[in-house]
Amino acid sequence: MDLKNAADSYAQATEEFLRVANQLSEAELDVSNPGSWSARQIIHHVADSEAQSYARLRRLIAEPGTHIQGYDEASWGENETLGYKDLPIAHSLDVFMAVRASSLEIIKRLKPNQLENAGIHSESGEYTIKKWLETYIRHPSEHAAQIRSGL
Repeated sequence: MDLKNAADSYAQATEEFLRVANQLSEAELDVSNPGSWSARQIIHHVADSEAQSYARLRRLIAEPGTHIQGYDEASWGENETLGYKDLPIAHSLDVFMAVRASSLEIIKRLKPNQLENAGIHSESGEYTIKKWLETYIRHPSEHAAQIRSGL
């Protein structure tokens, strides 16, 4: 994996998600396909997922062999207190932008040999920095496409 290309792709995925999220009208935030999350729920999910990714990357760098805890995304999305269905999206977009910008700076500092730093993910087993990069390069783009398809 070429780290410069990975950093560029990570930045492009961030921009794509923000472009889609920021173009939504208030009414479009709560539109969804049957059985799918609304754009509002997706935006809150992406922010929470990226907050998890922020900590995971740092643990993989500083504590190889660490335990990476998964979480039940569906439960978070349905939890009334977490407010995925009705909270404004502004703070979630702020979280998304902040953690992505901070992680991008770390990605730019990675050395090729660090790509194999690994921990054990509670749901998927061995979890390397390379796998982290592949996952979080795709994640915002996949959800941007999900938002677009729900409108």
